[in-house]
Amino acid sequence: MNNSTLIAAALLIPLIGAVLIALAARRPNVRETITIVTSLLLLIDVVVLLFRVLGGERPVLELWQMLPGFVLSFSIEPLGMLFAVVAAVLWPVNSLYSIGYMRGNNEKNQTRFYICFAIALMSVMGMAFAANLLTLFVFYETLTLCTYPLVTHKGDSKAVEGGRVYIGILMVTSIGLLLPAILWTWSLTGTMDFVSGGILKDSLNGPLTGLLLLMYIFGIGKAAVMPVQRWLPAAMVAPTPVSALLHAVAVVKAGVFCVVKIVVYVFGLDLLRAQPSTHWLIFAAAFTIIVASVIALREDNLKRRLAYSTVSQLSYVVLAAAILAPLSIVGACLHIVAHAFGKITLFFAAGSIYTASHKTEVSELAGIGRQMPWTMAAFTIGALSMIGVPPAAGFISKWYILVSAFETEQIVAVGVIIISTLLNAAYFIPVVYAAFFRTPATAQTPSHGEAPFPIVLALTITASLVVLLFLFPGVTLSLVNLLETSVMDK
Repeated sequence: MNNSTLIAAALLIPLIGAVLIALAARRPNVRETITIVTSLLLLIDVVVLLFRVLGGERPVLELWQMLPGFVLSFSIEPLGMLFAVVAAVLWPVNSLYSIGYMRGNNEKNQTRFYICFAIALMSVMGMAFAANLLTLFVFYETLTLCTYPLVTHKGDSKAVEGGRVYIGILMVTSIGLLLPAILWTWSLTGTMDFVSGGILKDSLNGPLTGLLLLMYIFGIGKAAVMPVQRWLPAAMVAPTPVSALLHAVAVVKAGVFCVVKIVVYVFGLDLLRAQPSTHWLIFAAAFTIIVASVIALREDNLKRRLAYSTVSQLSYVVLAAAILAPLSIVGACLHIVAHAFGKITLFFAAGSIYTASHKTEVSELAGIGRQMPWTMAAFTIGALSMIGVPPAAGFISKWYILVSAFETEQIVAVGVIIISTLLNAAYFIPVVYAAFFRTPATAQTPSHGEAPFPIVLALTITASLVVLLFLFPGVTLSLVNLLETSVMDK
């Protein structure tokens, strides 16, 4: 199978899966089998593409020319390949988890749920393989629209309000800032294609460079850089598998992926280093990391604590990109991967706790580790990764970011990483301690066991992958090093 066909398959497999899921609406077993099979077929397709990219190939596909210079086209480079692999690996696991969760909680509208999930993965593949800003924007917006029904899944007033905030902020930022930034870039350069070293390096300088960067960063609302982060905790009204999708597989990863892609392929590191008007980005990321960590520390609701943790952790990627060094770009990419596997494990654990015990608050979790040892062991591994403690993958990504900050003498970045790591520990370790070492109050509900097997299996798989990514980072580093080489060559 040639490379163009493989790219087309990555887009068509989830889309065809969505159609087949709709046709199987009245047969849950068939519907869920289609979901699993579709996710596995996408994984196989993406893995084949991965080995071709690692072998030095750069697959391309031109899909449709809308107008002269406005082309929907795809080209796979290491950063996009990394994003696609993360999503493709996690979709089957999330699908397995979703089956246990949706059935265990007797959720309504399950067919719509699986359809929207599949379309979301199609959107992620389109973004990952986008060859230009136009293609990236089209699939960015598609991802927002197809995840809106997932956020409002429960249909109650809280879900509707959360969905309104979600789509309102993401659409206003993308149409009001991101789209004008893309059109401005095109007017300056005559192109929207991604190019190593950036397409703006000979077309823009002075304060306007900082303004255009601001439009991109806050136009990419999915990256949740403050003050456009409010959509993320608002979306926590969704079922836990959706939270896992938002925080690990698709939406927020799409945001920070776009930030890194635009820093590397639109502006270029040399241009951003040379323009003092762009140096605000490191302070915006630092502010978001610290403030979101402090808010997480004060949240008693477990999912909201995890949501603000995500806001903070996303800005680690933005901070790394803002350091503007090849090694920091490596750290940014590694943190996308580490956060994906660590945070999905944490949300899986939160959903497992809710399914088995209907507990949602941190203050209710005393002793739950003895009743749900598999769930809380997985939670502990995910928490260690977020803190940045070995043997979890988060240690490697934070190490690269910290080393690059030292090498470039970015004292603000060094201080933020150290302080935020202590804050991470402050809001995660008490949860783990209470779960395993505190005695539940006598007034609490009777003891219970683990959640349904698919849920426990899924969170065990992701927790294991968090450790395996620490022990065997070879494939990830090989892919990321290709990007570093490309950055250094320009």
